[in-house]
Amino acid sequence: MYLAYIDESGCTGALANGGSKSFVLGCLLVRSSQWSQTFDAVLGYRRYIREEFGLRLRDEIKANNLLHNRGGFRELALSEQSRHSIYRGALRLVPKIEAKAFAVVIRKEFLQGGDPHEWAWRFLLQRLERLATTSGAQVMVIHDEGQADEIRRLARKARRAGVAGSAFGSGVVQRPFDRLIDDPVSRNSQQSLLLQVADLIAYAAFRRVYPAPSTRKHPVVPTAMWDELGVARMAEVNQRSGGPSPGIVTWPRQERAP
Repeated sequence: MYLAYIDESGCTGALANGGSKSFVLGCLLVRSSQWSQTFDAVLGYRRYIREEFGLRLRDEIKANNLLHNRGGFRELALSEQSRHSIYRGALRLVPKIEAKAFAVVIRKEFLQGGDPHEWAWRFLLQRLERLATTSGAQVMVIHDEGQADEIRRLARKARRAGVAGSAFGSGVVQRPFDRLIDDPVSRNSQQSLLLQVADLIAYAAFRRVYPAPSTRKHPVVPTAMWDELGVARMAEVNQRSGGPSPGIVTWPRQERAP
């Protein structure tokens, strides 16, 4: 069985009202049989961060905190280079623990209708369904708190009558996600080290699609940060649709912009 840890980056609000250009879901996939080893490895990295930089174990390592020295980073006032090093180390850990990662980036600037949140979850659940079907494994979804009722509705819909775009021509094919275990589990990311990694995956995908401003001499999250995931990137999720990098599903694709 796979445990799929999901966290988001960006917001669903309209660009005209100051909303972000995109809404992103980052996914960290861990085999249940390897969960203990995975958790111990992430915990070991957190202990290293505590010894090296002074960040407490209970403080969240999330993209927003690293970018702006917020949360537990506020008192430490770390340099951009130090925060870059922490971020990079977390992503480099993913292939070492034999976990997998992918992301869904909804390009709100090109979206002509629908809710970015629903689009993102629809594509993410489709990719998880394909993984489960081709591997013969089951999947449990664990996500950060927020919109739990809506996520549960979308997951139940995918389980009953999931649909996906046909790989050949137009139309859709019916693919019920019958290997999805129970309803998605909502958790506070502050209490989950693995959800925090999913958050870093989400923002790294955003920066791969929307490059970091060139005004920063040492950006915390440069455009190439996504590539630090290496072999952990799930190329199969966008091997037919294409995209900026293996493991990143983008929608709408830019060529479909109005």
